[in-house]
Amino acid sequence: MRAHEAGALHGNDAAPTWLPYPQDVNHLIDGLWSRNTVRSTGGAVEVAGVDVRRIAEEVGTPAFVLDEDDFRHRARSFREAFADAFRPHRGADVYYAGKAFLCGAVARWVEEDGLGLDVCTGGELAVALRAGFPTERIALHGNNKSVPEIRRALEAGVGRIVIDSLDEIELVDTLAAQLGRRAAVMLRVTTGVEAHTHEFIATAHEDQKFGLSLTGGGAFDAVRRVLEAPHLDLLGLHSHIGSQIFDTGGFEIAARRVLDLVAQVRDELGHTIDQLDLGGGFGVMYNTQHTPATPEALAAGIAGIVEKQCHELELEVPHVSFEPGRAIAGPSTQTLYSVGTVKDVRLGGPHHRVYVSVDGGMSDNVRTALYDADYSCLLTGRVSDAVPEVVRVVGKHCESGDIVVKDEYLPGDVERGDLLSVPVTGAYCYSLASNYNHVPRPPVIAVRDGEIRTLIRRETEDDLLGLDLG
Repeated sequence: MRAHEAGALHGNDAAPTWLPYPQDVNHLIDGLWSRNTVRSTGGAVEVAGVDVRRIAEEVGTPAFVLDEDDFRHRARSFREAFADAFRPHRGADVYYAGKAFLCGAVARWVEEDGLGLDVCTGGELAVALRAGFPTERIALHGNNKSVPEIRRALEAGVGRIVIDSLDEIELVDTLAAQLGRRAAVMLRVTTGVEAHTHEFIATAHEDQKFGLSLTGGGAFDAVRRVLEAPHLDLLGLHSHIGSQIFDTGGFEIAARRVLDLVAQVRDELGHTIDQLDLGGGFGVMYNTQHTPATPEALAAGIAGIVEKQCHELELEVPHVSFEPGRAIAGPSTQTLYSVGTVKDVRLGGPHHRVYVSVDGGMSDNVRTALYDADYSCLLTGRVSDAVPEVVRVVGKHCESGDIVVKDEYLPGDVERGDLLSVPVTGAYCYSLASNYNHVPRPPVIAVRDGEIRTLIRRETEDDLLGLDLG
């Protein structure tokens, strides 16, 4: 075991090498918290003017606490940055990836702030339609869309259906013919890029379920079939290389390979493809290991990549679109928990680990177990001058893998009844939430200007029992 940076008297020798010893264990680390999260003079954390102790009292814990102004600021920043970067050409659109987190209020915010909306199931489409989202700004994804989902999208008049397989070309064309419609489609292509991210969220390598292969010729064949289909209009090509990506090198390779296909279609089929969707997947800061780029830097970098590749291939720069989800929703939200059992576990010799149990866990954040994700946390109901200890924050579920935060420093006097927050939980936490052990899912509340508004109410035991017809 390595020696601790601050000496043997500090910590419990369980800290990973990347985790720095805190100068102030009460400090809100820049970049981990929403723009309106501060530590008040009274010691507790406030989000958009709302004390976390008030949230716990009025709403209960666990609860997802969403900073509305932060979410909407990030959405507008992406829209404006990409519009500016591609303004010299045919422009750019930004679609919010609803799979990160979607509810009626979020759909309305996204619409008001000028973004499109990317949905990938009938349920997500239903939320968008009920919220009154303009259907021409909706894109429907999915590797295995059902007939009812495609039919509903066509009837609603969604702006694009992203076709993911050869057999889906005929299916969409047939359904469009039955409805007397023409379907605007994009083709999702697999570029063979190995994105530097977790295996389960890398989506452009060959051995996975998404898209039509460039190297195998399936993508070119798909373009030809769409152009021949009587009820389909080919808008363009779609490429998505993965999620939680910090290196734009993957986008450079993917753009080059997709634009090679655009040139091939021009040369061999005489058709000009003038729209390109490069997906999203932009990384966010979950802890001090991560340094995400700003929307402005991302937009400028990708614009330069696309311009360079188009110049080399003698192509006009297409109209482009992007689909950030995590980068908008993730940092806007923290999960507020109450601490229960605190257990000091001896590991042999002088080594030990402090387990801090909270009243949620993998039912509201399965990402640590599923993706080996690393989160941070902070004691938010008060400040403490106790010596920091490395702790592991765990949930209440009957599962040893029920870990929320693998390693973080908390004050050594953390105890039952304390309030603890885990930042950057706005993306894929509620979306992946479950009722494991029959635990009701937490609410999602929005805070703004000192006010609390419930976006999704807390589930109850009656909700769970109401589904049980046995």
